[in-house]
Amino acid sequence: MITTTSPLPDTEDPFATPVTQEVEAMDLPVLGAIPPELAGRFFRNGPNARPGAPIGHPFMSDGMLHGLRLEGGRAQWYRNRWVRTRSFNGETSYLRPDGSIDLTAAVANTSVIAHAGRILALVESSFPYEVTSELETVGPHDFCGRLSTPFTAHPKRCPRTGELHAYGMSMNPPGLTYHRIAADGTLVESRRIDVPGVTMMHDIALTDKHVVFLDLPVVFDLALARTGTMPFRWSDEYGARLGVLRRDDPSADVRWFSIEPCYVFHVLNAYDDGETIVLDAVRYPELWRRHGLEFPPSTLHRWTIDLTAGTVAETTLDDRAVEFPLADPRRTGSAYRYGYAIQTDEHCRGVVTKYDVANGASWTYDFGAQTRTGEAVFVPAADDAMEDAGWLMSFVYDAARQASDFVILNASDLRHVATVALPQRVPYGFHGAWIADAAL
Repeated sequence: MITTTSPLPDTEDPFATPVTQEVEAMDLPVLGAIPPELAGRFFRNGPNARPGAPIGHPFMSDGMLHGLRLEGGRAQWYRNRWVRTRSFNGETSYLRPDGSIDLTAAVANTSVIAHAGRILALVESSFPYEVTSELETVGPHDFCGRLSTPFTAHPKRCPRTGELHAYGMSMNPPGLTYHRIAADGTLVESRRIDVPGVTMMHDIALTDKHVVFLDLPVVFDLALARTGTMPFRWSDEYGARLGVLRRDDPSADVRWFSIEPCYVFHVLNAYDDGETIVLDAVRYPELWRRHGLEFPPSTLHRWTIDLTAGTVAETTLDDRAVEFPLADPRRTGSAYRYGYAIQTDEHCRGVVTKYDVANGASWTYDFGAQTRTGEAVFVPAADDAMEDAGWLMSFVYDAARQASDFVILNASDLRHVATVALPQRVPYGFHGAWIADAAL
């Protein structure tokens, strides 16, 4: 029997309740000292239903960005804004009258990235939406007309080439399309990949030599889609596999490797080790077998793909329930040592865990009783700094005060660095990004 310990808050928890206003505050109070090297913006995306809108599945509400501007050791401003997509503004709906899909109709509620001078709010069912550095919506972004499929919320940037590797999962054959975006923002390649069905592919892995697709048994269900709920369910028939595509020959066949059935929302990192690929991610033993709010405990897991033997070995790296894994972005695709995640069992949602994947050690930082923390984003102290020399940034909710803070930890020793008091509660959300001024 699988015991559910959801990474999502209970719908009656104030942490999960949407905020109803867009606010702005200047020169926010700081406890501690914000490192003066930090000049940029911390943006975090997440679903936030509009006033009067029904609150259904937590993955399906309109996206809201929360942003904090840091410069010169000061928290200059905080603001939050809905991403005003064409469907948010009532201009269009996801399904056109002729049955075709309008990919500009988007909730844009999952993640936010900066690439080639643009800031993009992402959701995997639609086009990206560009926003400004002040969180105002620019509009849908289709890479100058080159994008014709949905676009993942989890593209992977190669720190050596500057390229962005992405994909889209479409309801129409062939289903999966791999995209490669150059460092200058040009979509230079779109490769169609046949898959046996439409699955909820939420993330991919990148190594120096390969792209790895996760084709897992949470499949599209048209009957569920017609009810307006999350249109995916667990399948005992679909199977689970990892697909390996060579980066030096992206026209070659994808090699598929069967694995034990499971589901993965988020990859920590992956790298090449001779003729093997090591892939670390957070693994669910199954997902949404009975309903779309069922989240069994998920643990940090490792797959080792032997490209010569054609086999995959699996091992669990940690028994604790965690989610939202992240590593140093400078190590994406390369051998690495440190990773970070948040604990998700019902007693420890306000806990950040740091992993040393090289020797199995781990450390934790507890934000305190009645707290909830979002994803902890790693920001390196400098381009040439040691792997764990930098900071972790997160929004932290304190139920005792019904208030939220922005917290900075020292990533090397999980020591508190600074807390910024925010003018309103920041509800549950998904993924954030540190966007340095130099990236814009």
